[in-house]
Amino acid sequence: MEKIVSNPEWSFAGLYADEGISGTKDYKREGFMKMIGDAMEGKFGLILTKSISRFARNTLDTLKYVKMLKERNIAILFEEENINTLDMTGELLLTVLSSVAQQESETISSHVKLGFKMKSERGELIGFNDCFGYHYDSETNTMTLLEEEVPIVKLIFKKYLEVHGSDYIAKMLTEMEIKTPKSAKKWCTSTIRGILRNEKYIGDVLQGKSYTIDPISQKRVKNLGESDQYYIKNHHEPIISREDFERVQEIMKDRVGLRATGRRLGNVGRKFTFSSRIKCGFCGGTYSIRKSYTKAGGVTIWDCMTDTSFGTRFCPNSKAMRENLLENAFIDVYHLICKSKELNIENLIDIITNAQSDNEIKNKLTSFETTLKNLQDKDKKLVELLLDNTTDKFTYNERKKELKEKIDKVNVDIERYTLLLEDEERIERG
Repeated sequence: MEKIVSNPEWSFAGLYADEGISGTKDYKREGFMKMIGDAMEGKFGLILTKSISRFARNTLDTLKYVKMLKERNIAILFEEENINTLDMTGELLLTVLSSVAQQESETISSHVKLGFKMKSERGELIGFNDCFGYHYDSETNTMTLLEEEVPIVKLIFKKYLEVHGSDYIAKMLTEMEIKTPKSAKKWCTSTIRGILRNEKYIGDVLQGKSYTIDPISQKRVKNLGESDQYYIKNHHEPIISREDFERVQEIMKDRVGLRATGRRLGNVGRKFTFSSRIKCGFCGGTYSIRKSYTKAGGVTIWDCMTDTSFGTRFCPNSKAMRENLLENAFIDVYHLICKSKELNIENLIDIITNAQSDNEIKNKLTSFETTLKNLQDKDKKLVELLLDNTTDKFTYNERKKELKEKIDKVNVDIERYTLLLEDEERIERG
């Protein structure tokens, strides 16, 4: 300010500053962005800054804003480097020094990472926020139980082990008017799943679950082994036993696997009445709920997942059914069962078991496996034709693509019918 006031050719237009904010992300610097906005509106014609590293630590951002302002004939004067952006001779030097400023930022980032690594090896928690059920004291590096939240954590694990899904538990806690970890009124299924997967509830700590890709974008992604991780056992007092925690992880893994193939056994989530209870009579796939919109409005329908996920050609005969028709049909069948004097529970179980034990599943699985072998043989012969110069490259690629699509489809069918057989065996054992 003194430098500006002491120059009779300048008049002070304002001070723009961001204290304690990294220069690697421009959009997080409110003062910087306001300065650029005011400059573009013509409120001043010169920006005076201490150095390039104070203006931006990113070469791309530096050059972007320099060019943007230069087009409006607005100069930036970097005091330490003695560069005026309106002076063309300083443009090459500006590029070089901007790169140096970026390198400085990357060096600082590497030093910070090294410090984090050393702290993690010593068992100190890095970047840790309070975990639901615990209070973390950063000065003593200790986690203590919150007595009012511990019963809620235990209830979540208990209900999940009783085969209640995350949707059910979230709805239950919301109805009980229990506050979420962020003091909100409504619980989300993602919050429940996060608690169920959190190793801190058995007294352990895993550090390095995510990592920063680079210091410029500062984008964090899930760590799948690209960066170091540190697992500390018995770090604090547990809330859940290791046996219960491991059982929960196994249940979650099984449910995710069955959901991914469209063949979950039973209504494990209990989100909808008919979830995982309706099977396609043509392909054996599971029916899923969705909304269909007409001129009259939205209608809830159930449709074959094979059709909706892979296309009509994979299950051409399936038909979507309105939910109200399914409900009415279920009620009618229930009334018939109740009125029937001859039908008892044992007979009903026998009927369901026999329906599930149809040999048609095994026959179809065998047929698909034979089809897969034939397609794989054709694929091998196609390669031989190319090597013998019997076919051209274009024909080979087209035929190869066609065979791959057929093989992928058959593999999906084989996986689906294999799971159907597994379901049948579970029913027989149960």
